[in-house]
Amino acid sequence: MNQSDFDFANSAQIIAGVDEVGRGPLAGDVVTAAVILDENKPIVGLNDSKKLSEKNRQALAEEIKEKALCYCIARASVNEIDELNILQATLLAMARAVNGLTLKPDFCQIDGNKIPKGLPCPAEAIVKGDGKIAAISAASILAKVTRDQELVELHQRHPQYGFNQHKGYGTVQHLAAIKKFGVIDEHRRSFAPIRNQLELTS
Repeated sequence: MNQSDFDFANSAQIIAGVDEVGRGPLAGDVVTAAVILDENKPIVGLNDSKKLSEKNRQALAEEIKEKALCYCIARASVNEIDELNILQATLLAMARAVNGLTLKPDFCQIDGNKIPKGLPCPAEAIVKGDGKIAAISAASILAKVTRDQELVELHQRHPQYGFNQHKGYGTVQHLAAIKKFGVIDEHRRSFAPIRNQLELTS
């Protein structure tokens, strides 16, 4: 970030925080969120979603939805992840979240070290921003609560995989289930464990 970016960020009136959840799992969409908080309605307890209990995340997610000036939850599909690669799919989903905001931001603060293309405003990337910037923390929470719920719903359709427990990550339990029951549509075929399993069964 150069000095002009820094000055713009400090003078911007409407700042959106942006984060993603689900880059590492072997299954499911990557989910992103963009949040513009209301300075007049502070939310206590915002933090990196991974550092919060499930109960706290869910309570905070409801408070964010009630108090934020606006928010948008977006995604990139499993097919898009396989076609583009996980990084490009994540950046695409982040841009979708920002562009889906009903209030156009003057500036975006993005968790990580890359800025998506196609944003409607200048932006800065902030490494570990979800633990530093309230709006990014809020985006992290909304994205994680949304994705976790989707994996619970996926578990209901395919209970043999245990998605409600590992949320699609490559745990021993998940890998054993893939080996035993095979690959389903929600698995990311470009990820090595899934690709390897398909090669074994082809």
